[in-house]
Amino acid sequence: MLTVPELPATPDQQFADEVVRRLRDAGYVAYWAGGCVRDLLLGKRPKDYDVATDARPEAVQQLFGHKRTKAVGAAFGVILVHGPRGCGDVEVATFRSEGPYLDGRRPESVVFCTPEQDAQRRDFTINGMFFDPFSRQIFDYVGGQADLKEGVIRAIGNPVDRFREDKLRILRAIRFTATMGFRLETATATAIRDMAPEVRIVSVERITQEWKRMLVHPNCRQALELAHDTQVLSFNFPECHSLFEAQLDSLWHQSLTAVTNLQHHFANQTPPRVPGFEVILATWLRDAPGYTADVAIEMCQRLKFSNDELERIAWLRRQADALLGAQTFSLSRLKRLLANPFIDDLIAQTKAILQATGGQLQDIEFCESYLRQTPPEVLNPSPLISGNELIRLGLRPGKTFKVLLETLRDAQLEGRISTPAEALALAQELAAATPTANPQ
Repeated sequence: MLTVPELPATPDQQFADEVVRRLRDAGYVAYWAGGCVRDLLLGKRPKDYDVATDARPEAVQQLFGHKRTKAVGAAFGVILVHGPRGCGDVEVATFRSEGPYLDGRRPESVVFCTPEQDAQRRDFTINGMFFDPFSRQIFDYVGGQADLKEGVIRAIGNPVDRFREDKLRILRAIRFTATMGFRLETATATAIRDMAPEVRIVSVERITQEWKRMLVHPNCRQALELAHDTQVLSFNFPECHSLFEAQLDSLWHQSLTAVTNLQHHFANQTPPRVPGFEVILATWLRDAPGYTADVAIEMCQRLKFSNDELERIAWLRRQADALLGAQTFSLSRLKRLLANPFIDDLIAQTKAILQATGGQLQDIEFCESYLRQTPPEVLNPSPLISGNELIRLGLRPGKTFKVLLETLRDAQLEGRISTPAEALALAQELAAATPTANPQ
């Protein structure tokens, strides 16, 4: 059997110890539970700690005080105990078995029970173990240690029942399998395929959260492949359906290769970087037939991305080919493009696609070199004059007014003017040659 390695104590762990100790001293059974036990057995530092106990919710609140606790799910036996400054909170849950999940998310009722019974209602065997931090004993009633050792994601009990209770578990199974580099147990995989359409019942926010976590992980490609193999992917991203057509099979593999290339690009930077989920998603879908900027916007709205996330993804689609031919661009066009705050993502995306398709990289390498050698104040200098100066010249705001400002900006970016005086002189010259911009 597996053992929990001794790791140097952190404030979070010390607080989790304190929670268990306080419950024990009050006469209750208490263990660490779930994901933190899994991570410890893998030799990883848990991101947070959960505690399972036979103390009822009201007893937990009384023991730690109402100011230090929050009933995040008292009806289901869950109390949040706030840690001291610098520590995370600890979720304390009463051992329970659960009634039917009529909404596919929450049980209609719970019955407080024993640790053995509590383990049976959890999602996967690797998440169903308990750990005594003082005796360092593991309590495993579901075979979690064996599956962790073998690298298997297996639903506890009947997988159909587990997924019927909470449809989000379908995506969690895919995420755990891919990000941990494990394999999906056969019956669990079969249940996911059979129930794939039901993933649409899950709230959009929960779906989006799971996918964001998968997309930024180094094993993102495996997550996409597994979601495709289990028929889940197109229910979350109908925009990718055209990649699966028989005659376009090579396009599907090309999209996955582009994602891998993208991750390598960021990993090889100094220092290495983790790409945002936006550029990964945009790169994966970039060449999907029918995936336009408008479709990208609709997708972002459906998945309730933030406005900033939507803007980045839509811009990457609109500018998908904008870097091709960059060596022939005018200075003003080149600088305008390279000064965009999303340019690093566009360069990475374009390079990843070209590498996947065997394209030439000269334009991309030119842009990368130009960015390295060009100071920010040269690439994107502050405008020499504003519209207010033009108004003081007596020019009328309007379409021609805007064109005039753009022309002045181009001249500045190309180095033909460099002072406000030169900008005003050119503005007067251009205005004289443009009747509609002349003063009244």
